[in-house]
Amino acid sequence: MSVLVFGCSGQVARELARLADELTFSFVFLGRQDADLSCPDKCGEVILTRKPAAVINAAAWTAVDAAETAEAEASVVNGEAPGAMARACAKLSIPFLHISSDYVFDGSGDSPWRPHDPVRPLSAYGRSKLLGEQLVQESGARAIIMRTCWVFSAHGSNFVKTMLRLGTERNLLNVVGDQVGGPTSARSIARSVVALIEALLEGGAGGTFHFSGAPDVSWAEFARAIMGLAGLSCEIKPISTKEYPTAAPRPLNSRMDGHSLLDAYGILRPAWAPDLERVLSELKDQSDAT
Repeated sequence: MSVLVFGCSGQVARELARLADELTFSFVFLGRQDADLSCPDKCGEVILTRKPAAVINAAAWTAVDAAETAEAEASVVNGEAPGAMARACAKLSIPFLHISSDYVFDGSGDSPWRPHDPVRPLSAYGRSKLLGEQLVQESGARAIIMRTCWVFSAHGSNFVKTMLRLGTERNLLNVVGDQVGGPTSARSIARSVVALIEALLEGGAGGTFHFSGAPDVSWAEFARAIMGLAGLSCEIKPISTKEYPTAAPRPLNSRMDGHSLLDAYGILRPAWAPDLERVLSELKDQSDAT
């Protein structure tokens, strides 16, 4: 029994690959050469041809700022492609899991966002992710949409790796202190995705759920934790979002309420500190090996 995974080099896909030996099913990973998300119909055709037991979409346009000047392209990759995948899954009557983002919310207030709270994305990236959610929901597939935020790992580009690089180069870093969310390791996302796919394969219901690390912190607080665990003396100075302008507006409040995921599938919010320690250890091992 095989589960088709769109994405092979991203943070979550690489962590899924690490879990392969623990599973009762096999993963088949698709890279861009196998299924380019800029061609949504091809994504659907791959599913219909291969007829897997389930499908995971772990691929996306993740260049948040670049999407501001390429919204049409981002909307194809993050919106139309997942929609095509979901429609193909509906035709085959197989489950589909799609990873989405906190960027579908406007970041207002300070209460954790619940899955069915009103959505109002501020950026082109957020609108493209919301389109994907809407098309998946309209497809008729038995699908789970997992919204997550602030993903980090030892792979690819992410906040942890950026902080480590800058922390070795500078004595002081200005880091945004008024954006709050739950740092989430790709490892914990992958483990939760596996649990959800197993549940779906056993007939579990679909729905929209939130998954993020605990506790919620600001970027500046997360940066301090990174420096402390890495043994770096770089000082972190909190600044406001207004003092760090970006092409795409960021949500100030990315807190995610995970109670529905706990109630439905028994999945708890993971503590991000142990995962951060694992990532730092892995990065050190990589550095020592070069």
